[in-house]
Amino acid sequence: MSRVSLKSAREIEAMRRAGALVAETFRVLEPHVKPGVTLKELDTLAEEHIRRAGATPAYLGYGPKNNPFPGTICASVNEVICHGIPDGRVLQDGDVVGVDIGVLMNGVYGDACYTYTVGQVSAEVQGLVDTTRECLKAGLDVIRPNARTGDIGHAIQTLAEARGYSVVREYTGHGIGKRLHEEPTIYHWGARYTGLKLQPGMVFTVEPMINLGRPETRLQADGWTVTTADGQPSAQFEHTLVVTDKGYEILTL
Repeated sequence: MSRVSLKSAREIEAMRRAGALVAETFRVLEPHVKPGVTLKELDTLAEEHIRRAGATPAYLGYGPKNNPFPGTICASVNEVICHGIPDGRVLQDGDVVGVDIGVLMNGVYGDACYTYTVGQVSAEVQGLVDTTRECLKAGLDVIRPNARTGDIGHAIQTLAEARGYSVVREYTGHGIGKRLHEEPTIYHWGARYTGLKLQPGMVFTVEPMINLGRPETRLQADGWTVTTADGQPSAQFEHTLVVTDKGYEILTL
C-alpha cells in the first residue's frame, strides 16, 4: 500500500480555501439548475467563477492525453452515475443532476459533489436523493482517529441497503492534496474494523454513489460517462474532509 501523506496545518489551511471556492461555485450554480438550462451553460458559469477567483478547474483536461475530460464540472443526469460530460443536454422537469466540482488553488485541490433535483421529481427519486445525502453523513459520522476506512463503507452500505438501494462498487473516494487523487482509497461499502486506520492530518473525499436499482455500472463509448447498467437513476454527494484530533472537519463547506 502506498504511503498516505499527513497534511501540515499550512496545507490544511490552503485546502480550506480551495474547498471554500468549491462551495462558492455550487452557490453560483444553484439558481441556474432548472428546466431549460443546458449542462454546458452550467459548465461555463462554473469555469468563469473559478478562474475569476484565481484558481484552475481541476477536471478540465484531466486524464489521458488522447481523451482528456472536456469540462470544468462533471454533470451526471438521471442514470449517469458519475463523470457525465457537460454538453448541450437540456435539463428537464423531473431530472436529477449530480454536479461534481474540483479546483486547483495555490497548489492544492478541493473536490465535492451535490445532486440537484430539477423542478418536480417523483417521490421515488426524491427518496433516493435524500438517502444518498444521509449516506454521506453516515459515512462522515464514524470518522475519528483510530477508526478505519471500512467503518466508513459499512455505515454507508448499511443505510443504503436497509432502504432498498444499492451502492456502486467501482468508483470510490480518495486521498487528495497536491494531487487530485492520492492514497487512501475510500470504499463506500465494506466491513467494520477493516481497512486503514485513520490518523489526524489525513485528507480524503467521501462520495457515495447510490443507485435506485442494481449496483452494476457501464462505461460509455466516450470513455468517461458511467451509467447504471439497468438504466435506473443514481445520486451522489461528496465532501473533502480532514481527520482531526477529535473527529473530522469538512473542507468543502
